[in-house]
Formats: sequence, structure tokens, C-alpha cells
Amino acid sequence: MLKSLKNRATIVTLCLAIGSMTVMADEPARQESSTRRDIHSFGLPEQVRVEHVSLDLSVDFVKKELRGSATLRVRRAKDCPAGAPLILDTRALSIESVSAGTSAETLKPVRFKVGRANPILGAALTIAIGDDSTIVRINYKTVPTSTALQWVEPAQTAGGKHPFLYTQSQAIHARSWIPLQDSPGVRQTYDATIRVPDGLVAVMSAESKKKTADGAFRFEMDQAIPAYLIALGVGDLAFRPLGKRTGVYAEPKMVDKAAYEFADTEKMVETVEKRYGPYRWGRYDILVLPPSFPFGGMENPRLTFATPTVIAGDRSLVSLVAHELAHSWSGNLVTNATWRDFWLNEGVTTYIELRIIEDLYGADRAAMERVLGLQELNRELKTFPPRDQILHVDLKGRDPDDGMTRVPYEKGALLLLSLEQAFGREKFDAFLKDYFNRFAFTSITTADFEDTVREHLFKQNPRIAGQIPLRSWLTKPGLPASAPQPVSKRLNEVDRLGERWLEKRFSTKELAEKSAEWTTQEWRRFLLGLPESFPAARMADLDATFHFTDRENAEISSQWLEMAIRAHYAPAESRLEPFLTTIGRRKYLLPLYAALIKTGKGKTRAKEIFAKAKPHYHAIAAES
Repeated sequence: MLKSLKNRATIVTLCLAIGSMTVMADEPARQESSTRRDIHSFGLPEQVRVEHVSLDLSVDFVKKELRGSATLRVRRAKDCPAGAPLILDTRALSIESVSAGTSAETLKPVRFKVGRANPILGAALTIAIGDDSTIVRINYKTVPTSTALQWVEPAQTAGGKHPFLYTQSQAIHARSWIPLQDSPGVRQTYDATIRVPDGLVAVMSAESKKKTADGAFRFEMDQAIPAYLIALGVGDLAFRPLGKRTGVYAEPKMVDKAAYEFADTEKMVETVEKRYGPYRWGRYDILVLPPSFPFGGMENPRLTFATPTVIAGDRSLVSLVAHELAHSWSGNLVTNATWRDFWLNEGVTTYIELRIIEDLYGADRAAMERVLGLQELNRELKTFPPRDQILHVDLKGRDPDDGMTRVPYEKGALLLLSLEQAFGREKFDAFLKDYFNRFAFTSITTADFEDTVREHLFKQNPRIAGQIPLRSWLTKPGLPASAPQPVSKRLNEVDRLGERWLEKRFSTKELAEKSAEWTTQEWRRFLLGLPESFPAARMADLDATFHFTDRENAEISSQWLEMAIRAHYAPAESRLEPFLTTIGRRKYLLPLYAALIKTGKGKTRAKEIFAKAKPHYHAIAAES
């Protein structure tokens, strides 16, 4: 889930308008780092904590609402003050009634209050429960504009006949469809009964159970997870197995293509298990969503949500699956305790993703991904203020979505790569395996990670530890001077050929011969390497040979369309609007809209397209 802050600010405007340090010097006190208080939640779990959520919800596509109840099992801390209320997070929920008691059979109505809404956090739901209350039931319904729920019209689906619903709860959007303690530091188990219209299938980030007598879908998640990993999808779905514990759900028209694309999923699971310990979630399935999904993927346990834009037909974009699978260890198993610790989820995961790619597809492929990742990180760092270049980012007074840039992903992965290179793969793999076992099913802070590194890597190898400026990595902007600089021979060759072609040392026809075996990664490198002032005439020359305007590969198309906007390349104009109105992935939307609004004519066009597209975008994309 990647977001450029510069582009984000641009789109908000559009929406409104339409070091080298020794280990001794690296030891300052970390009182602020050590706090576990989540500033993005109203809940006080240190007093009264939610331990289990039981959902009973009906899905109404006509009213675009979920309606039913959430029954919470709560636990009071031993030192909890008498009379302390249960405080939950909500956003635009309609709370109809609340009851509490010592069991489901003894529930009685209790007083509750929904506080004043905060534009970022939503509103606190304060419930007056007895000191002996352990069960709380909330009857409620969502609103059509819930930021977690995307109601997809039939025309926006692959089949064109049935509607589709999916949730996106990360970072703090779970509170817009479930009243709970919406903090990554609060883990709970859950079960659900989901009632959907005839002919549709419900799936969740939980184990699927037999339907109830009245045809409702039943789910159970026995492992404690944070609220942002509770997920629901409803649509016309078919299933294809990929292995003994892996499979893919998609609309019937998409399912076979998806099964081909994701054929290596079972091998990926086995690859990670060999290095970092057993997969602990039972099944690993993938749900392919409509193209309005705002991210590449979402790592909901047992059921990764994935954009159809990664179905390229040649398995060239399956690093996304490797990434979301890696979250089953880093993120789902060991979770960031607050959103300023987000890099713990994404940096470790990106590192493991590239290890999977290397094991299955070779060192060359992994090297290309590392180089491209660093290239895109450096591009973002140039546009960011210092505060947003820091891994342990300060998000006080800010939406946690603001921290979802390439910094936690790529800078975090480079930190782990630097540790691997310093201590050796064998030792670092053993460290990571122990790390996952040590913190399994818990939520940790950056300080916890740092303490673990110092205790289990640095203390045993003080000479090597002195080479790693750990505090600089975590708390300073930019990249340390000692940061790894990955190299790809294949991308170096792409650069060489690109420079020679730009200098007209050989023709486009000859370029076609030399690039016949290029992968998506190599084409991305080639296009990214062309100058920003690249002229329309030369774009036409490339287009005549490589047909970039008509490519279905979204990674290539999005970069080509961005170039076309800058160059005023008219033949690509007809592709731009269909692309922006059918695909909701922010990775593609933000740069394209940002490129458009740099000119008066482009800004007018952007407003026109956005007005058509906004109803089909997820709220997270529309408001980015």
C-alpha cells in the first residue's frame, strides 16, 4: 500500500477543486520510542480490553449498508478503576442500542454515548458497563459512505451481472464498519455470521464454516489479530485450488486466469517455511477483487485481497503475492503496535518478499526488484520533507495513511539487507526465525525491535555491530551513507541500451531485437530512464513498434500514460480516461492525476475524469 505524500497533497487539492556511527554513540535513551500508547485510537485497552468480536451482519446492496450486531467479550485489568467504561472506536456508525452483562443470557440495556467526531479518528463510543460485565452487544448499521466499504456496481465487475462488496480496514478504517478498539496493538479473535443475497458468496479473513440453516455464511478466526486484518468480501465468486492449502477466489470470468498467474503460491509458502518457520494460519487463499481496489494487495490472514492489475498473463508481477504471503510472518504474526511503527510490518515483509523471489525465480529477478525499489524510493525522498523520510515516523495529529509511503517498505527492507550483509545470511536468517517465534501473535514497537537486534545480534558480534548505525536508520531522514546499493546486471544492460537508443546509435527496430526477452521489470526500467522532456515524436516511434498505448500490463501502461501526459502525446489520449475510470489502484492514479494538473488544460481534464471516476473509486483512493 504505497502513497506519495507530494502526490497525495496534489490530489487533495484536486478533490477540493473538483551517517557512520559507532554502537556506543548509537545508544541514546528512547523513552518516546518505548511508549505503546496508540494515538490513533480512543480505546483504553489497558483498562478494559476487547478479546473477542462476534459479528452477525446482513449485507444490503440496495441501501449499501451492513446491519446487525457486534458482540464483544471484554476483560478488565486487575488494577482497572471501578466504574471504568468500555471505550471503542467508531466512524459514522449508526448505533441503535447497547446491552451488557456477564453472559449472552444476562444482557441488559446500558447507557452509551457517541462523542464528537474527529475528522481523522472518528468518534469514541463510551459504554457504561458494570464492573462484572464481560459481554457487550452493540446493534448498529453502517452508512453508504463508510470509508472501509466499497460497494461495486455490477457494471464495474468482470461478470457485469452481480454487485460486489469488499472491505479495506487498514489503517484505521475497521471502525467504519465495526465498533471495536481499532488499534494494531489490540488483538482479538473473531467469528462472524454473514447474510448475503441469493447467488452471492461471502468470504472472510477467517476459517470458513458450514452455512447456517437459513443459508448464512459462518466464519471463525481462532488466532488473535488486530482489527485492521478483519476483512469481508461478497460477490459472484468461483474457487480454484492451487495446492494442498492454497487457492484463489475470483469472479468466474477471471478465476482461470488468476489460477494460472498464481500457480506458484504453494511453492512460495514452502519457501518461507524453510527459512522462517511454519505457516501458522491454516490455509492461504487469494481473493481477486474488482479493479477499483485501491492497493496492490492486502494481507488479510488466510485470505489475501489482490488487485486484478497483477494478472499480466506472464506471472511477471507475482512479487505482490510473495509480499502479501510474507505478511503471514511479518505483520500478521508479529505486528506493529502503533502506526508509527508501520515499517516493522512493511520493511521486514519487503525483505522477505525479495528472498522468496530470489529462491523461486533467481538472483537476477530479485536484484532487479531491489534496484527498482531503491530507484523509486530515491525519487520519493527528493519530494519529502525530512520528517517523512524517517522509519519511526511521527504521526501525531496526522492520518496514519500519511505514513504509507515507500519509506517504510524500501528503506525498511534496506535496513534488513544491511543487517544481512553485515552478519551473513545464515546468522541473520536464524535471527529472523527466532524473532518470529519470540514475538508470535503479539504487537511490538520499534523499541522492541531495536532491543532485540542489540541483544541477539549486536551483543554477540560487537565488532560487526559497530558498522550498523541503527539509530540513524530508525530516526534520521534519508539513507545512511553505509546503506546497501543493490546492483542488477540486467538493468545495467537496459540502461546501456536505453542510452545508446536515445543517442540514436541504433534504430527502434534494432531495439526491438535486443529487447525481445525483456521482462516487465526491464521495460519499467527503460521507461523510467527516459527523460521527463521526452518528445511526442519519439513516443510515436516507440509506440509504432511496441504498442505501449494498447498494452494491458498496468505497470507498463501507467508509466507510458504518465509520459504521454507530459509529452502531449495525442494517440494515448483515448486510453487515459478508460484507464483512470476503471482502475482504482492508488499507485497508478496519483502520478497520473498529478501529471495532469500541472497545466490548465490538464487540470480541466483531470476534473472531468475524476468526476466520472470518483463514484467507482474506493474512499481511500478518492480522498487520497
